[in-house]
Amino acid sequence: MTGWPAFIEPTQAAGRRFVGRRIKGGVTMLNLLRFRPVADYAAHPELAPPEPISGAAAFDRYVRHTLPFLRASGGDLVFLGEGGAFLIGPEDESWDLVMLVRQASVAAFLAFAEDEAYRAGLGHRVAALADARLLPLVERAITA
Repeated sequence: MTGWPAFIEPTQAAGRRFVGRRIKGGVTMLNLLRFRPVADYAAHPELAPPEPISGAAAFDRYVRHTLPFLRASGGDLVFLGEGGAFLIGPEDESWDLVMLVRQASVAAFLAFAEDEAYRAGLGHRVAALADARLLPLVERAITA
């Protein structure tokens, strides 16, 4: 892997930049995810299973918990697939899972992210991830 620091949560500055983009309409979130070999529930022991599980298994718990809230907010999981090494990119960098999440608007995304019932399961994500990237994407029309 790279010598970059791990990223799990957005910073306040990144959140301000995201909102400051003033995106009109839908937004799709590109998630690049790298799992811990064994999930670390130290920060959220109330969610820990009785026996250790892999980071991938913890993330599956996060997805199962999250989907009803995501869909209720008008969003959806557009793509979930296994990652790997880049065809074009750093040779020593790979991602375990790639996920595309679509939301109708930035406001809908922010409301979803602040939902307390959704946030109650966020510890599965924290336990699962060794590193992550989240890139907001805005669809662009193709011009001829």
